[in-house]
Amino acid sequence: MKVFVTGATGFVGSAIVQELLGAGHQVLGLARSDAGAQALAAAGAQVHRGSLEDLTSLRRGAAAADGVIHTAFVHDFSAFAAAADTDRRAIEALGAELAGSARPLVVTSGVAGLPPGRVVTEADAPTHAPGYPRRSEEVALALAAQGLNATVVRLAPSVHGAGDHGFVPMLIGIAREKGVAAYVGDGGNRWPAVHRLDAARLYRLVLERGTAGTRYHGIAEEGVPMRDIAAVIGRRLGLPVVAKAPEEAAGHFGWMAGFVGLDAPASSAFTQQQLGWHASQASLLEDMEHGDYFAS
Repeated sequence: MKVFVTGATGFVGSAIVQELLGAGHQVLGLARSDAGAQALAAAGAQVHRGSLEDLTSLRRGAAAADGVIHTAFVHDFSAFAAAADTDRRAIEALGAELAGSARPLVVTSGVAGLPPGRVVTEADAPTHAPGYPRRSEEVALALAAQGLNATVVRLAPSVHGAGDHGFVPMLIGIAREKGVAAYVGDGGNRWPAVHRLDAARLYRLVLERGTAGTRYHGIAEEGVPMRDIAAVIGRRLGLPVVAKAPEEAAGHFGWMAGFVGLDAPASSAFTQQQLGWHASQASLLEDMEHGDYFAS
């Protein structure tokens, strides 16, 4: 299968490219820069120049492929609403090109918008807070309702591994800046986690075997307590580990405060049963202990 991958040079997307190529698929990767194009070519993928904002380029990429995996997102939290709108329009453009065919479209979402405080499953629908702008999942499932072969992969808040530049490195940066490794309240709130290589394998399986209109969970660990994450950060940096009251969180963590205090455990039992997917890589805490998170 020839697969068009958006976000093909990103942290998760680049692992998906390698997973697909290793399984015998061809990859057409979206690249907006010369450096990205060179990285894709070096990996053995074909290069498709364009961007998320260039809807014509997205449609051309989809037209040239037997299936699409959409992982790209503009991670500019200072303009999150605009980034979410770009994502929505990109998914709609990809869907328009695939309409009338059985070619699969795999769209990326997350579990952070699901009901907090209990272990959520693939059957749970999003309950975003009022004004939350990202609608990747809803757009994909609306396309599936119209007959498109669209599926959703919900990723854990922490997708970890070599080269991670997400929430955990941000927490490490805050700890270095503030001189303490902190958590909110009693730190018992939980973050699901998955290794990028396990996530990449899941995307391939969803592409190959997924059922239209279905949500799948990229969750290897249902929930890692935030105090355990803070404990590793404190130990590795030689810093005190402290609790912050909820009213102190914004002052300490900034825009990340809502994520740090979030209790969002999630199961992938349905995904594992349906696709035979099981995690085989290191856990989040193992990765933090033995990976490159504290190299610099």
